[in-house]
Amino acid sequence: MLYSMTGFGKAQAEYEGKKISVETRSLNSKQADISLRLPAIYKEKELILRQIISKKMVRGKIELSLWIEGNDADKKSKINGAAVREYYRQLQQIAEEMDYTIGNEQMLQTIMRIPDVMKTERPELDKKEWELVLETSQKAIEELMSFRAQEGAALEKDLRRRIELIRSYLVEIVPYETKRIETIRTRMHNNLEEYVNKKSMDENRFEQEIIFYIEKLDITEEKVRLVNHCAYFEETCDTTQAAGKKLGFISQEIGREINTIGSKANHAEIQKKVVQMKDELEKIKEQLLNIL
Repeated sequence: MLYSMTGFGKAQAEYEGKKISVETRSLNSKQADISLRLPAIYKEKELILRQIISKKMVRGKIELSLWIEGNDADKKSKINGAAVREYYRQLQQIAEEMDYTIGNEQMLQTIMRIPDVMKTERPELDKKEWELVLETSQKAIEELMSFRAQEGAALEKDLRRRIELIRSYLVEIVPYETKRIETIRTRMHNNLEEYVNKKSMDENRFEQEIIFYIEKLDITEEKVRLVNHCAYFEETCDTTQAAGKKLGFISQEIGREINTIGSKANHAEIQKKVVQMKDELEKIKEQLLNIL
């Protein structure tokens, strides 16, 4: 079974009046490129989430976003009394040195604008809340993998169809092989007769040279290997593991055999079939860029 690298997943949960929302997205990438968007309180758990994503999704440009709504009440703002008193003392001292009078209300307003006067205390991470966040994240990841599986099934169907087309073009080559050999034999014989006296021509030697030449153009081995590579491609599609890279290597081997057949073809109709096979292979390679 093949999986696409493109997917989307979303899951939600509620905990003590808070709404937990998790979204996951993935796109094509040669490696696992993971990006997390988390509230500050969950930053310490980033490594755990990365490990889960990496193990489940394997590779791709992956983004996970977590939102916690309705938790503003947990943020407690406090006045830093020690800082206020120290700023007040310093301002009063400066005012006295400059013989400048500042009212208490004006001085207090000035002090309260200083950034570190107000402190926002965040609560400790709630263990039960984190467990629910983790469970919700895993649900979003599972939904994304389900999306990947659906996309992968459509891609697999297309890949198998194109592999079958390559096989069919290979079968269509067979009738031209016999004609090709006869054409080569006739052409060489006619060329030889044109420049060499027929009586002085050694027919046995001529046949040996024909056989030697035809052996160089024989594509039997290439056809056998191409059929085997196509079968191996389909077998790999049935694996439950991430098969994209492996299928990419197999498609390269398929390409080598097709190219060799083309270089040995020496026949217009066979060349046409080779071009058609190459066209299907290029489409296969494009699709493989999106396979996990």
